[in-house]
Amino acid sequence: MKQNVSIGRSYLSSVWFMLVLLAAGTHRTAFARSARAGFQVDSEDGRLSVPELVSKYGYDVEEHSLKTEDGYRLTVHRVQSPGRTNGTVVLLMHGLLCSSADWLMIGPGNALAYLLADKGYDVWLGNARGNRYSRNHDTINPDDNSFWKFSWHEIGRYDIPATIDYILDRTGHRRLQYVGHSQGTTGFFVMASTRPEYNDKIIQMNALAPVAFMGNMKSPLLRFMTKFLKTLDILLAIFGVGEFMPNKPIMHEIAKHICPPSSAINMCAHLLFLLAGYNPSQMDPSILPILFGHTPAGSATKQLVHYAQEVLSNRFEMYDYGKVKNVLVYGSSTPPQYNLSLVTAPVVMYYGLNDFLAAPEDVDRLAEMLPNLRKSVQVDDYLFNHLDFLIANDVRHLLYEPVMEGMASAEVLDY
Repeated sequence: MKQNVSIGRSYLSSVWFMLVLLAAGTHRTAFARSARAGFQVDSEDGRLSVPELVSKYGYDVEEHSLKTEDGYRLTVHRVQSPGRTNGTVVLLMHGLLCSSADWLMIGPGNALAYLLADKGYDVWLGNARGNRYSRNHDTINPDDNSFWKFSWHEIGRYDIPATIDYILDRTGHRRLQYVGHSQGTTGFFVMASTRPEYNDKIIQMNALAPVAFMGNMKSPLLRFMTKFLKTLDILLAIFGVGEFMPNKPIMHEIAKHICPPSSAINMCAHLLFLLAGYNPSQMDPSILPILFGHTPAGSATKQLVHYAQEVLSNRFEMYDYGKVKNVLVYGSSTPPQYNLSLVTAPVVMYYGLNDFLAAPEDVDRLAEMLPNLRKSVQVDDYLFNHLDFLIANDVRHLLYEPVMEGMASAEVLDY
């Protein structure tokens, strides 16, 4: 069986390698560094853990451990500006293959976690099961494939509620602000629709690049991957291939050599553009070794399969096990759709016109189904893509400042 697992993982690695080659050969346009970038970071940041990174830049940091109802142990990072305590609590939740480092990578003065801390917020950074900071369980070892039998449904059903409860209990607050990016929004919509009592614990849900419906997803890389959906399902069933792209320190070193900031043709940048959308003027190549030092942070293959199912079905629904097992699990041959009418927490959505993963058409469809949508905001950059929400040169001006203004307005209404 171990040999079969190895074969399965080799196959997944081969698929990923084909995607990289596809990226390298598709765009050969010269890559120009933007003169506007002013990130106070260096390459070393890609090698540091989140607590090391936050401490390096002079902020207070704490690391907390909590447990979910189904036995997973998660790590949450708390970031505060020295001397600023007891502010409004905010939980930031990362996307697929990512970690709490997402909110810190572009450094003080730019990254959202630092900006919020500077304004006096009590900032908590979540980590979903399976990433480098949340690879523990009461009884299951992550080397056992049964550890990886989850998708983003379980993250929304168990991880996010457990994180919210822990933070509110620890701080004594009744409600918190929530900011999610990509899968961080998917998980929220799962939680709010399947455990609607949690809507009352949210001051406002701030959804960056919200992902629920994916029928209009435009990424050629992920469209290519959906062709292997049945194969991935077979691998999961037969070989038990659980983890997809675990984080390795070598990724940072590889990125330094194949993604040099001085190169006219940057393969890593073009790979990201094929994944997320093409916007070279908003990407500083010097951030790439830091990005690849923290990402991929580890995810279950089942998370990617679940998203691929969403692309093909054009529905926001639970995991599709196939007709026979669906009947056993759900009592019907098709998986149930998430009931978005139960998402009663106030929601503000921010989307980009050039986002390959959260297509504007899909965001509009989601907007029509949310009963308490306060507004849906288009980022004022025609080429703004999925990763620009985290690493764009002008992300503070284009996105984070409007987000913080919206959060402040929500708090006035809340109190």
